[in-house]
Formats: sequence, structure tokens, C-alpha cells
Amino acid sequence: MREEVQSNLNMARLWFFSSPNRIIFGVGAAKQVGAEAKSLGGKKVLIVTDWGVAKAGLVETIEESLRSEKIRADVFDRVEIEPPARVVDECAQLVREEGYNLIVGLGGGSSLDTAKGAAIMATNRGKVLDYAGIDLIPKRGLPKILLPTTAGSGSEVTRIFAVTNEMDKTKRPVYSNFVLADVAILDPLLTVSMPPFVTATTGIDALAHAIESCVCVNATPLSDILAIEAIRLIGESLPVAYAKRDNIRARFNMIIAAALAGLAWQSSGLGAVHGLSYILETGYRIAHATATAIMLPHVMDYNKIGNLKKYAKIARAMGENIEGLPDYEAAEKSISSVERLLESVKISIRLADHGVSKEDLPKLVEGGMNQARLFVPNPRDLTEEDVRNIYLKALEWKLVAPTVDKVKNAPQVA
Repeated sequence: MREEVQSNLNMARLWFFSSPNRIIFGVGAAKQVGAEAKSLGGKKVLIVTDWGVAKAGLVETIEESLRSEKIRADVFDRVEIEPPARVVDECAQLVREEGYNLIVGLGGGSSLDTAKGAAIMATNRGKVLDYAGIDLIPKRGLPKILLPTTAGSGSEVTRIFAVTNEMDKTKRPVYSNFVLADVAILDPLLTVSMPPFVTATTGIDALAHAIESCVCVNATPLSDILAIEAIRLIGESLPVAYAKRDNIRARFNMIIAAALAGLAWQSSGLGAVHGLSYILETGYRIAHATATAIMLPHVMDYNKIGNLKKYAKIARAMGENIEGLPDYEAAEKSISSVERLLESVKISIRLADHGVSKEDLPKLVEGGMNQARLFVPNPRDLTEEDVRNIYLKALEWKLVAPTVDKVKNAPQVA
């Protein structure tokens, strides 16, 4: 009877799903950017990226495609990781002053978020922080085409971007359908230049998006389908992409998985993994993808009793044999499978390996509690003591493979 009542309650809900107007994917898809820009009325285009992407030569493909359609293109390559609001406002000012009428975002999540923010602020007054929140943007921004060079953030398909407020060191999200890309282009060739470490961390970031989307209390029938397929693809393909940089099949699977995970979480929500990661990003300059990778298995272990059946499904999607197991044991296999995946791509989940010490515990707890809004959709409630214990476990973690890379000087990605 209880299951029937719960089913009826679920059927009474309304679910919402948002996505870009157009998604193009496939090997060599980036060459379509010129034709897509022309169809959107692009005449003077600003390519928003970071110096690393520019140095890797990835901008040239985009410029060539735009030139083939007789579209002028300039480059803004001053994106910073976890983009400060300051950088978004600077980019938007350049767009207004120079009269650009279309934005192309090229890079990791920080570059795509900066492009989205600049496109919005090109047509709206004030500063980007004025619009932090949900559906506060009054005017549609400039047309934008987004091309990820990492398989992680899923920013190319979401209605959100986040900026860092440097005054109080907090990340401020901006939600609006105006933020959605007019065109998202997924080309695995753009991801081949990623170093193994960046391949690993961004891939785990996508996995965290998919897992949190799947288990959160706001999961929808559509987000479940997308999230489980993303988990399957990542479990199967991330080790291959990490081990063999130019395996295009693995790269293709990963860039599709990141987009699927992005589509999933924006229609359902995230949770405590992201809530407890933010202080690592803003307080310790640990890149977002690395921070979520560190916290993922620790939060999964805490959360599992809140949604045993979903965690069991995650274990199956990760390739675990859960036939005949009780839900609790099956759920535990999802955590061990994620830990093995992290170990295989040499990411330590011990905070000490990332420059964080036990003396930082009060700061971590305070920072984590500042993101309590993300505890609401989490499958298990958290108190301040729970947050403390999760961070303490991450600080004292012992099961670290001797070959795990020290990441203090690891490359970052914007």
C-alpha cells in the first residue's frame, strides 16, 4: 500500500527538462562552427578560451571554420579557473565595446561558463553577480556556441554558470534558460590534447554529476536514464582514455557521457559531493574537477543508506555483479568500484595529498556548512557533525595506492 501511495505522489509531480537548441556531435564536428555561426547571424565573433587551449592550437580549427564563412573572429584567452566574476565582467565589457554579436566558448567548464556569462552580460546592465540566483536575468544574451575541450563539466548543455565572488571566496551560480547554448558541439578530437591527469579529474567530475543526479531526491525518470548511461560509459571508457590518449572511441564515449550527465543533473540536482567540494576550490585553489573527485567516494559512503536501490543500480552500471545481493551489499559495491576507478587513474581521495591538513578541519566544516543549500536534494540529511566526520575521513584516509600522483603541482584546466 505504501509503495502505491508513493507511486501516486510521484506521478503527481511536474518535471522539467532543459537542453540547448541544437547539439552536434561526432569526430570532426568542430569544423561545423562556421556554418552554425553563420546560421545564427554571426558577423563578428569573440572566441572565449584560456591560454592553455590557445597554446594547444585548438583555437586555430575554430578560426579557420569561421573564416571559411567570411566571419571575423578575435580571441579572449584570459579565462581563469573557477572563473572570478571580475573576468566575466571584463570579457562582457570587451564584447560591448567592440560590437561582437556572437560568442564561441572553447575549453573546459571555466571557459564555457565565462563565455555564457559574457554573452548574458553583453545585453544586461550591471555586474554578473547582480544576477546570481534563479531566473533573475531580464534579457536574452548574445547567441553562443559552446565547444568543450574536456569531458567533465557538461557546461555546454546546462542552464547554469558559476562565478567566484573574490570578496567572500564563494561560488555564485546563475540559473536561466537564457544561459543555454544555441548550439553545443561535441568533438572528441578537441579532448585528445588533455594530459592524463586532466582526463582523469574531469572524467570523475562527470561521474560525480551523474551519480549525484541519480540518487538525489529530485531525480526524474528522464534524468535517471541519462545518468545511468553516463555512469556506464564513464566506468567503461575513462580508464581507456586515461591510458591511451588518442583512443578516439573512448574519447567519444567520454564527451557524450559528460553531456548526458550535464543534462541529467540540471533537471534533477546535485548534492553534498558538490556542497563539500566548494571550500576546497575557493579556499585551497583545488580545481573543481579534482575537488569533486576527492569527495565523491566519501560522500557516497555516507549517503548510501539514503537510497540503497539507486546505489545498487550505480554498481551494476559500473560493471559490478550484484545478482542476488541484498541492497546494502550491492550499494557498497558502487563505492568500491568508484574507489578502484579513482585508483586506476591515480587520483588520491586523501586530502593530505592535496595540501590540506587536519588543522584545516574547522575551516572545512565552516565552508561545507555554507553550502547547506546543496544538502536539501541530497539523499541523506547532514548535520554539522556529519560534515565534520566526512571531512575527517577524507583527511585520515589510508588506502592510497603507492603509485598515486602527488597533485600539488598538477596541471589545472579552465
